[in-house]
Amino acid sequence: MNTVLTSSQAPLPPATGAWREGDPPGRRRWFDHGRPLPLEAGGELPRVRLAFETWGRLAPDRSNAVLVLHALTGDSHVAGPAGPGHPTPGWWDGLVGPGRALDTDRWFVVAPNVLGGCQGSTGPSSPRPGGRPWGGDFPFLTQRDQVAAEALLADELGIGRWALVVGGSMGGMRALEWAVAYPERTGALLLLATAAAASAEQIAWAGAQVQAIRSDPHWHGGDFYGTGPGPHAGLGLARRLAHLTYRSEPELQDRFGRAHQGAEDPWRGGRYQVDSYLGHHAAKLVRRFDAGSYVVLSEAMNSHDIGRGRGGVRAALRRVTAPALVAGVDSDRLYPPSQQAELAAGITTADRLRLIESRHGHDGFLIAVEQVAALVAELLAA
Repeated sequence: MNTVLTSSQAPLPPATGAWREGDPPGRRRWFDHGRPLPLEAGGELPRVRLAFETWGRLAPDRSNAVLVLHALTGDSHVAGPAGPGHPTPGWWDGLVGPGRALDTDRWFVVAPNVLGGCQGSTGPSSPRPGGRPWGGDFPFLTQRDQVAAEALLADELGIGRWALVVGGSMGGMRALEWAVAYPERTGALLLLATAAAASAEQIAWAGAQVQAIRSDPHWHGGDFYGTGPGPHAGLGLARRLAHLTYRSEPELQDRFGRAHQGAEDPWRGGRYQVDSYLGHHAAKLVRRFDAGSYVVLSEAMNSHDIGRGRGGVRAALRRVTAPALVAGVDSDRLYPPSQQAELAAGITTADRLRLIESRHGHDGFLIAVEQVAALVAELLAA
C-alpha cells in the first residue's frame, strides 16, 4: 500500500532555496572582486562575488558581447535545461542558442546573477568575513550598486563595450542604469516592461510582500539560516501577491473563473482553482529562492530612480546615447505601458513605444518570446 503524504506531513523545504557552497555548480562560473565595493547608501561590501553564465565565444576584438539581465526571482540560467545546480529551465530559453535571436554562433551572451541574489552571487545567504551568513546585516543595495558590480565583471571578461544590453522588469532597471551610467559601454539597449523610477503603487506592492516575509515568525530579523524552518509562509505569501500583479485579470478569469480545485468545496475548507494555482507558484519559489534575497532585491527595486542625483529623470534619460528600443506589454497592470512611453519619449535615441501583445500581463515579456526575439533582431541588425 502506497503512503500519500498530506501537505502537513510532507517534508519541509530547507530554510533557504539559495545556492550554497557544495551544491552542484551547473553551468555557473564565478567572478570574485578582490577589493571592497563602495555602496550608494553608504558603507561597503567587503567581498563581491558574482555567479554568471555564458553562451557562445567572445570575438577576438570583443565586439560581440551581449548582456542579459534577469528580473526579481530570475538568475543567471537564461538558457538550458533544469538539472543539477539549476532547479528550473532557462527563463528565456527560446531566445538564446544557435539560430535564435541571440545566436550563440555569432554572439557571446553573458548573464550574471544579480548582486544581492541567491543563486551563487553575494547576498544575505552568503558568508560574511568570519563565515556566518550575512542574514539581516546584509547592507542596503541599489540598482547602481548592482550595475557597478556588473561593470567589474565586464572588466574581468575584457569587455569594454556591450553590443547590446537587454533586460525586463528589474532587469530593465539595471539595463537602463547601464545606459545612463556607462553610455560609452552600451552599444544598444532593449528595455522591456520597466520604468524610469518605481511608482508609488509598485513600491506599495513590493512593500506588502516584504512585510509578509518580515511578519513570518521564522524570519528572525533575517537571521533564519541554521535556525530550523525558514520563513516559508511569508515568502509564499509574498509570491502569491507578486504573481497576482504579474498576470492579467482577464487571463485569470478565462483560465480559472470560479471553478473549484477538483472535488474540493470552498464552502468546506476546499480551494478554488485560482487559489491552488497561486499556492503552486508559492511552493515552487520557496524551494528555489531565498527570503533574504527577496527582501534585499525588492527594496533595491523600490529605490530605483534613474534621475536621482542626475537632475531628474528627463536629464538622466538624455544621457543615453545607444540605439534603443522600449517595449511594454499591452496587458501589464504592474508596469503599465505609460511608464515605457515615458522612457521612449525621454530617450532621444529611441523611437516610438513598442507594444508586446499578450494576455499574460507583466509576465508577457518572458512568455511572448517570438515578439521579444523580433525586437532583439531589429536592434542587432541596425
